[in-house]
Order: sequence, then structure tokens, then C-alpha cells
Amino acid sequence: MAVSANRLELLQIADAVAREKSIDREIVIEAMADAIQKAARARYGQETNIRVDINSRTGEMKLQRLLEVVEEVEDPATQIYLDLARDKNPDAIPGDFIAEQLPPMEFGRIAAQSAKQVIVQKVREAERDKQYDEYKDRVGEIINGVVKRVEYGNVIVDLGKGEAIIRRDEQIPRELFAYGDRVRAFVYDVRREQRGPQIFLSRTHPQFMAKLFTMEVPEIYDGIIEIKAVARDPGSRAKIAVISRDSSIDPVGACVGMRGSRVQAVVGELQGEKIDIIPWSPDAASFLVNALQPAEVAKVVLDEDAERIEVVVPDDQLSLAIGRRGQNVRLASQLTGWDIDILTEQEESERRQKEFVERSGLFMETLNVDEVVGQLLASEGFSSVEEVAYVDSSEVSAIEGFDDDTAAEIQTRAREYLEQREAELDSRRKELGVSDELREIEGLTSPMLVALGEDGIKTMEDFAGCAADDLIGWTERKDGETKKFTGTLSAFELSRVDAEAMIMYARVKAGWIEAPTEPVLDDEEGAGEVA
Repeated sequence: MAVSANRLELLQIADAVAREKSIDREIVIEAMADAIQKAARARYGQETNIRVDINSRTGEMKLQRLLEVVEEVEDPATQIYLDLARDKNPDAIPGDFIAEQLPPMEFGRIAAQSAKQVIVQKVREAERDKQYDEYKDRVGEIINGVVKRVEYGNVIVDLGKGEAIIRRDEQIPRELFAYGDRVRAFVYDVRREQRGPQIFLSRTHPQFMAKLFTMEVPEIYDGIIEIKAVARDPGSRAKIAVISRDSSIDPVGACVGMRGSRVQAVVGELQGEKIDIIPWSPDAASFLVNALQPAEVAKVVLDEDAERIEVVVPDDQLSLAIGRRGQNVRLASQLTGWDIDILTEQEESERRQKEFVERSGLFMETLNVDEVVGQLLASEGFSSVEEVAYVDSSEVSAIEGFDDDTAAEIQTRAREYLEQREAELDSRRKELGVSDELREIEGLTSPMLVALGEDGIKTMEDFAGCAADDLIGWTERKDGETKKFTGTLSAFELSRVDAEAMIMYARVKAGWIEAPTEPVLDDEEGAGEVA
């Protein structure tokens, strides 16, 4: 077939391929040009710079060889002398390219096969790009497809214009698929890979359930009701927290539907997964009480710094609160984002009694007082010798059976004990080789300095090289379980904000960074703000 062959036929082929593969016609014409270019190089030499132009409107084809204009020719196949170039273009200068028209060429069998492979490859790449562009924007949506095959537990789904995969760990337990089954799943990732775009679907993702509720509950679709959090144990149980922006609409009732019709539609799609619909609350304690339903909660104690919450339940509610294999408390933890400790009222009472005995013993030992005085201090809420030493004396004298002289004596003993302990800790600090300059860091106490020394942190530079996690520890959540890692100062009540401020101070003192300067407003800016 000659290059100048039927132009109309060339365009018809391009149109047919573009329609069949649902890709841009220009891409097919460009693939044809690349194929002809490859065939021409096979004839004229691989080093030859060939350019092929196909007019997408008329089908006219131009086959040209490009020669670089140079003063000294080293390769005649790709270069041309400046003098010869100026015969064709008087304005030519070194570095320009001169195009030479090449005669029409015939495709042999091998050249035609090679050209066909180039076109097929280019068209396949265009198909993959189109598929990726189409589905990358659908991440987070629910998609329908037909099961094409099952390979090693992974389900391959035909989406019509491509394939997707539901991996075994993204399927609901005990769920079986066969060829031809219709399947609905959540698109959670689309990746561009060597073998083409890979579309990953999930039926266990928490957002799959959220999207199903969006489809079943018009109020969620319209934005009147918002899904704030979802936690799932796929195929078994789930919790979903909802809130209504309209006070006249009950969010839980709207999600349940008339006689449970709406929630049952979601349950049916999730193979009978039980769903607890919970009203969301901005108050963490109230939200947690709701999340632990159906168990009753007697008391909640929050530790906001550690994002930990302690829940006290009646003795007969413990198994219900924990759930089978810890399922109820695990889902409540995922839903709220808090670590949850559950105690019975009896366990809490025993723990309080133990703490009371320990505090009483502490005061008896450190203040050299009898058991009655130690117990009185503990029962009044004093938890440390520091509190006793530096609290206003009227608070100590107000304790039943105490007078001003007794309060003064107790506080004197407390201060003497703290001074003695401080001297011992400072001596220990010096033994460990912890430098005096670390004492400049606001918030570092002597017990902290000793702990730092025992962990090998002895100079300002050592401290500057720490991260906040090194000092206060960190937590990692994996598969719904939380693992805690301790830091050098985990035993002390040190917040992350304070730890970061200490480290920044140390880095400034060590000369690693410059001290941050506060922006100063000039008179005009200040006046403008006041106005």
C-alpha cells in the first residue's frame, strides 16, 4: 500500500477505530503517523530523523526527512552543510532544521505488521489513559458491575468499559460470588500501573455503608442529615453516628425509616450486618455513652491529653458493654476516636480504695504523721506532697480537727521533705552528668532531669535532637487496636504542646535555629486595626 493511497479510506479507518474503542480520533491518526514513521525509518535508516504529518481533515500525508544545519557535517543522514541549506532557505543558520520531501513508499509485509503493532499499542495506551481518567474521579463512589471471574478468592468485576478487582480482604466474610452475579461495591483506589489502570473495590470499607445510607435516605443526600462517623466489623456489626441540621427531623428515625425499611435495605446489601444508628454529639462523654449502646453507663472520666476515656458501668452491664469478643467497645472506640477503658462499679470502688490507701501511706511516710492525719489529707482530695506544701494554709486548717498551728506544722514538714528530695535529685543529676544549662528550660523539674540523664540525654544539644514522641511517647492504631509506646518523660504529666515548646527552646539555645520573632505592627497598621 502506498503512502498516498486512498485518503478517504485512511480517515474512515481512523473514525471506525475511534468509535469502537471510544477514544479521540486525533489519537488514532497520531498512532498511524507514528506507525508510518517507524516503517520509514526501517527503510531509510534508524538514525534518520523522519517526520510524518497526516491532515486530519483531508487525509493528506507528508513524509519528510529533517536535516540539522551545521558548518561541519559528521553524519550525512542527519546533517546538512550550511551552504547547501541556504540554497533551500536563505535564512538558515546553524541549529535550524531543513525538511526534505521523501517520495511515497510501499509497505512490505514486515513493515505493515510492524506498523500495525505500533497502532495497536498506541490505541491500547489511549484506552488505558481514558479508563484511568474516567475512574480516578470516581474514587469514593459506589459502582455496579458483573462478576467476570474469581481468582484465588479475588473477584474480577466487569464494569463495561473496564475491569475492577475486589480483593479477598475487601469482601464481607462468608460472602460468595459466582460468574454473572451482579455486585455493588465502593471504589476506594484507582492506580496507574504498568499493565494498565487498576480499579480497587471494597465491600468492607466504612464509607461503603455511609454511601448506601446516602442512597436510601433522601435527607442525607440533601444534606439535612450528616453522617459524622462510621465503624464496621464487616458482616457482623456496625455503628453509624448521625446528626440533623434541622431540629424538627430526628436523624435516627429518618435513617431507620418506616418500619425499618431504609435500614433494612442497607442491612440486606451488607449480608445481614447489624447496624446501630447513634445520635452524634459534640460532647465527647455524651457521644461515648450513646456509642456504647445498648449498655448503660454509670460514669465517664475523660483524659483529653491522652485521648483516653474511662467508663464505669454497673456490674451486670459489663459483658454487654464489652460485647462478644470485645466487639461493642472496639466499634465504639473506632467511632469516637478515643481509647476506652471499661470498669465495673465494684472495680472502680476497689481502685479508689487502693488509691486512698496509697495516698494516706504517702502522707504518713513523708510528713511523719499518724494514720488518721494521713487519711484526713487523702480524703480531702490532696494527692501529692506538693499540693499540701504550697496550697493556701486556710485550706489545710479548714480540715475537720485541724487548727492553724497544725496546718502550719504539716506544711512546714511538707516543704522540708521537698527541699530534701530536691537536694537528693540534684545530686543524682550531677552524678549522671546532666548539664546545668538544661535547668534553664522552663517546665523541666529535677525528677525529669534525672529521667533524662538515665536515658542518656545530658546536654542542650542532646535535648534539641529529641522529638516530642521521644519525650512523651506515642500511640499507634492498627486493626482497631491501640498500642502505646513510652517516652523518656512518660511518667510525668507533660503535654505534647509543652514538650514541643521545650524542644524549640533547646534548639534555639543550641544555635540550630533562630528564635521566632513576633510580627510588630507599625503605627498605621495598628491604627487601621483599631479603626
